[in-house]
Amino acid sequence: MKKINIKLFIVCLTLIIGVTEAYTQDKKESRKAKKEAEKYMLTANFYAQDTILNLREFVLEADYLQGRRGQLVSVSKNINFVKVLHEKGTLQTGSNTAIGFNALGGVTTEGNISNYKVTGNPKSLTHRVTFDLISSLGVYNIVINVMANNTASATITSTNSMFLTWKGELVALFNTNVFKGQDTYR
Repeated sequence: MKKINIKLFIVCLTLIIGVTEAYTQDKKESRKAKKEAEKYMLTANFYAQDTILNLREFVLEADYLQGRRGQLVSVSKNINFVKVLHEKGTLQTGSNTAIGFNALGGVTTEGNISNYKVTGNPKSLTHRVTFDLISSLGVYNIVINVMANNTASATITSTNSMFLTWKGELVALFNTNVFKGQDTYR
């Protein structure tokens, strides 16, 4: 009786180990397939971004604004944005609780874009966009870094020593829902 139980135990143990190994192998293959699918999607998104960045038809909708000292402030993305439309650009900050120069609790400036340059890195699936915005409030140097998952940050510096970073999501112009306030003039 003991020999049968030992043999039965060994057979059952072998089956359990085999099933566990097959399950583990399936799980590893599933993870690998998931990673490959994610890499494919990010690559496709990188090339779609390349199109809208080179066409100059996009908006960076900010979820956060960050000052020179690194403090992050959560903001509403439909009134805090950097917009590029061909040869024109718009920078806007706003607040849902205050009234400011643009009637949205912040500042809005619009102007012409010069020195526009897009640099894409297919290996890291990132883009870097640099340009100057010449507006009635001054000249702003803008550097936008974009990841393949559409997260982006725009660092804006100006001739009057302003420094602010918009952090949020890159959106195609036709897919945005931003609201532009009144232009702020000096």
